[in-house]
Amino acid sequence: MTHSSTKYILMVIAATLLSACVTKKYERPATLSTEKLFRDEAAADSTTIADMPWQSVFKDAKLIALIQKGLDQNLNLKNAIENIVQARATLRQSKLGYYPTLNLDASVAHNKQSQAGLNFPPGININTLTTTYKLGLSSSWEADIWGKLSSSKRSAFASYLATDAAKQAVQTQLISDIATNYFLLLSFDKQLEITKETLESRIKNVETIKSLKEGAIVTGAAVVQSEANKYAAEVLIPDLKQSIRETENALNILMGQGPGEIDRGKLEDQQALSSTAVGVPAQLLQNRPDVRQAEFNFRVAFESTNLARTYFYPSLTLTASGGFSNLKIQDFFTNSIFYSLIGGLTQPLFNQGVNKARLTTAQSKQVQAYNSFQQSLLVAGQEVSNALYSYQMAVEKEDSRAKQIESLEKSVDFTQQLLEYSSATNYTDVLTSEQNLLSAQLSGVNDNLQKLQAMVNLYRALGGGWK
Repeated sequence: MTHSSTKYILMVIAATLLSACVTKKYERPATLSTEKLFRDEAAADSTTIADMPWQSVFKDAKLIALIQKGLDQNLNLKNAIENIVQARATLRQSKLGYYPTLNLDASVAHNKQSQAGLNFPPGININTLTTTYKLGLSSSWEADIWGKLSSSKRSAFASYLATDAAKQAVQTQLISDIATNYFLLLSFDKQLEITKETLESRIKNVETIKSLKEGAIVTGAAVVQSEANKYAAEVLIPDLKQSIRETENALNILMGQGPGEIDRGKLEDQQALSSTAVGVPAQLLQNRPDVRQAEFNFRVAFESTNLARTYFYPSLTLTASGGFSNLKIQDFFTNSIFYSLIGGLTQPLFNQGVNKARLTTAQSKQVQAYNSFQQSLLVAGQEVSNALYSYQMAVEKEDSRAKQIESLEKSVDFTQQLLEYSSATNYTDVLTSEQNLLSAQLSGVNDNLQKLQAMVNLYRALGGGWK
């Protein structure tokens, strides 16, 4: 090994040690106790539905087609992908900071000087009109002594990873939004179907009550009440149709297309997941894209603080230039070579407090990024807890709701028969039982919707949908 190569290696080692004294190595910050993120859930198994691909979570082929179209066409997702392109370009630029710049300069300068301004004695004839031809290269390189370039590169890399995680977060939210709105649309369809069937039944009921009045079994008040009961069901239909139209439009926006009818299945054909495994809370650090994004943003702030520290130390810059310069184009390469090599060391002494302000700002932003990281974990745990409990409560209501509807159906049948064949009841009893039945049937649809949407929310809250 030559003396010059040994000297170069020692200089690199020295620069590395100096950089380590100024900048700090990144380590994942201490987080909140992840064991307490899932309320009332002491999960010890790492199995989680977040690891399932979304095509396995949803069984409806029409929903799967809508989600795929959304992933292909959604405009917010396309913008998120473009953010990745921009971050990748910034990262590539930061890596090139280690290399010297190289510029080519080709120029022709035509100059006319003032003879009087030269202040030569009389009688001396000086050519004050000159044309200079120049062709040269210039290069500049800054030595990364204090880790300024390294911190910039690491910051750009963390920013790239944060942008990629942001795109994944948009994707998981998009899948969730499409599925949630799809199930909502099916629930409106089912409620409209139930309401129309109820309306048909009440129209027939009005005719029955009119016949009973003619037989002097009921009074005219019962007829009016039966008609009002019919209108009560009829007036629900326009609102349901409006909700259907608006939900279809919302789905079309998610799929990046104009308004139109949505091809869909039926609510009763939907299947919930057989498992609601949530894994262990610590898995949110890897599975939740928004949590990972928050950590990468903290890393960007961390490296920005490192970068701010380097401005307090001198920078070493090497500048070289050379080429050809001549007053005669025909003799351009004859005795025309010029070059210069400059090494400069710049130490900031007084900069109007810019460096201190830069460091203070960077440190404050780092604290904010840490707080945002912690907040993202808390929100993630809250969303998992809420979705899981909502699912459990929907399941808990299923049996009771089915029994309630069955009892109310019998109540309607019994009161209608009693009204026709006995004086022990009146139409108010029939009216009450019919209204209660419709309310219970619509609530049953909402219970089913709650279960399906809670499944979707749990899947997203655990970080599913981007893998």
